[in-house]
Parts: sequence; C-alpha cells; structure tokens
Amino acid sequence: MSTTSDFALRAGQYVGLAADRITFRGGQPLNGHVEVRGAKNLVTKAMVAALLGESPSLLRQVPDISDVNVVRGLLEIHGVKIERDNESGDLHLDPSNVERAHMAEINAHAGSSRIPILFCGPLLHRLGEAFIPDLGGCRIGDRPIDFHLEVLRNFGADVQKLPDGIRMHAPRGLVGAKITLPYPSVGATEQVLLTAVRANGRTELRNAAIEPEIMDLINILQKMGAIISVDADRVIRIEGVDRLVGFRHRSLFDRNEAASWASAALVTKGDIFVGGASQPEMLTFLNVFRKAGGAFDIHDDGIRFWHPGGELSPVVIETDVHPGFMTDWQQPLVVALTQAEGVSIVHETVYEQRFGFTDALNQMGANIQLHRECLGGQYCRFGQRNFLHSAVISGPTKLHAADIEVPDLRGGFSHLIAALAADGESVVSNVGIISRGYENFISKLQQLGADFTVED
Repeated sequence: MSTTSDFALRAGQYVGLAADRITFRGGQPLNGHVEVRGAKNLVTKAMVAALLGESPSLLRQVPDISDVNVVRGLLEIHGVKIERDNESGDLHLDPSNVERAHMAEINAHAGSSRIPILFCGPLLHRLGEAFIPDLGGCRIGDRPIDFHLEVLRNFGADVQKLPDGIRMHAPRGLVGAKITLPYPSVGATEQVLLTAVRANGRTELRNAAIEPEIMDLINILQKMGAIISVDADRVIRIEGVDRLVGFRHRSLFDRNEAASWASAALVTKGDIFVGGASQPEMLTFLNVFRKAGGAFDIHDDGIRFWHPGGELSPVVIETDVHPGFMTDWQQPLVVALTQAEGVSIVHETVYEQRFGFTDALNQMGANIQLHRECLGGQYCRFGQRNFLHSAVISGPTKLHAADIEVPDLRGGFSHLIAALAADGESVVSNVGIISRGYENFISKLQQLGADFTVED
C-alpha cells in the first residue's frame, strides 16, 4: 500500500481533474478507527455568518476540505482575516475590515462551489451590494437559485442578472418579510436566516428546512445576538437586530461522513469506529442500517459500525428532508444493498438525477434498475416528469474490478467503497472531487487497512 502525503492538498487544488487516480485492490475488510470533524453543510455556512459580526469569531472542529478552502478564499478577498490551527481545526475569523472584492477575484475563488449565493445577505448588510458568479456544484439534479433570488427580492434587494453573474444592491437597507418556500430547501432557509437577522423588522419563514445543520446555524446566530424561534410546524420567526457580535462555537459533526464510513464497514464486511459521531442526528440512518443487517454500538465519543456476519437484508428507502432519510446517505448505502439477499427499493425525492453513480456499480456486477415511476408511498415532486429517480437493487451480486470515473461527491465515495469490496484491481479516477466533503480520506482509508496506490 502506498500514497503521497500531499495528496489531500493536491485534490483540493485540482478538484474534478481526471489525472487524480487511485488503484484499489479489493476484497479486504475495512477495520479500525476514524474521526469525523465538523459538518461540511454547517461549517461553510458558519464561516459566512462570521461576516455579520462586529467582532472576531472562533469556529472549532473545522475539517480541512476543499469547500472550506473555497469559502476561506472568498472571505479573505472581502477583507476577512482568517487564521487556522491545523491540529485542532480551530478557525479564527476577523471581519473588522470587510471590503468590496473585484468581480474577477470572486470568479477565480468561487470555483465549482455554490456557497457564494449565501454571501449575498451578509454583504448587502455590510456593504450595500453583492456580486455572485455563475454557480457550480455536483451535477445531481436541478438546484435552481430562484428560491434565493426571490428571497432576497422579498427583503428589498435589487437583483440584476448580468452575463457573468448576478449583482445586487440594497441602498435603503433590507427589511423583514413574510416568506413561504414551495419546498423546504436547506439553502433557501439558510439564505433567509443569514439575511433576516440584520433586516429591519420581523421575518416569518414557512415550510422551512429544519435539518440539524440548520438548527446549529441558528445556535450560532443566537450566540451572535440574533432573536430566532422555531415552531414544530416548520415555521421560523426572526426579529431583526441592529448589530451582531462574533461567536465561539464547536460545530456539529458531519453525519454524512459518519454514515459513509458506516456503509463502508457494511459493504466490506468490516468494523469501523467513527469517532465524533453521535446518535440523535443519525437516528433515522441507524434504524435503516439495522434493518439492512448492520450492527452498531453507541459510545460517548462515537459510534462503532460493523458487519455481524450472515446475509444482509433488503430494505425500502424513501429519501426526504429532515427528519427523513437523507439523500446523501443513500448513495454509499446502495453499494451495501447490492449484497443484500433480495430486492431493495430506493425512492429518491430530493434530487432527481442522483442515481447516475449506479452505472459504474452495474459495470462492476451489480443488478440495479432505474425507473421513472415513484416507487414509494409519499408525495414526490418528480412524479410524471420522466426522471429516473427510483432504483430497484437485486442481490446479492458479486462485485468485480472495473475502471471508474467519479461523477460527484457522494457517488464518488460510493465508488471507492465498491472498489474496496470488489475482487481484483479497480482504477478510480477524478477522485479529487471527494475532497470537497471528506477530510483526509486517503489517510483514513490507509488507517483502515485499505490496499491502494495513488497515481499522479
């Protein structure tokens, strides 16, 4: 087994390039201990929230992933001074000298990230204007920014679409608004929160997302001086305040990464202790994991996941917004379900094109059929729209080696664990994309006993 010590850095710099390749020699269980730090879906938004404060902030347990580096670059070109303790993951953010950034600089630093849209509210409060470039992100379905733009218009922003991006002005400041989302979008909910806390007056948001990462962002904003209440019926109310201060906060653990390592233990017939994971945020995943035949043990400092032996069981899953089964959990788990005895069904209701990663699994010997029909009992936005958004997985099927190109973040991790479970040598390319959300995944695989070689 071999790797290169600077691979994580190179992957962060060259996300999406096919030159990043790993050769895996599969068939060995993954055993050992890995640590997960702050959630990608929280820490990047918390960094943006620091823009709203009049004093420095401290964010703890920040993972070293490329999405964090993108947001750091965007903050720094806007004048935020940032220092990082690499060992602890502590991030110090000082927004005392926020300033306008040049359009070319924003374009250069944004890369494929979709985070820049969330800069708009804070920058409108601080500078009276904001600019965002065309947005990227994983190609797993339609992620329109219309929700975001309409939200900002409701607060009083003047939004202008330009050939190279979108410019916004708020010369008279922003005012509270009454907003109802057509779908409980996480990104749109974050947009409302980051904009409403400094807006003049009250804001009411209906049909809001209530994911744990959203609640942790609310915790951060409350520490900064915001006044926010959350009702059980997905209604969030915010009273705007004149000023906010910095925060000190330990970020919520990354439950997506934790679930990915759990699936890796299951598909390779291994035993992995995920340090930093906790039960409440993973309740729904743990139920499905147990139904599929996996075993777990809850500890104060993490969760142990393992394959207890015997046959895995088929399950029926419908992804949904919280507290449902997360869409980011299904891709790694689908790999494990290829080894279950019988037929599993996964109905994807969040992203309409999230099953593209199954092509590679079928190439490796899996039996996965995709359907346009809604193979589930709950309401689905994608019904009768010709999207292949339901999967039928028949198993068990023996996986064999293949050459694979990573399509997106979660699908990419799924390909890695499929290659580790397959017989023979698999070559996985475009692996840099995985560094968007998995900190030091190469060294973690090494810790777990994976057999692989990194190629330039």
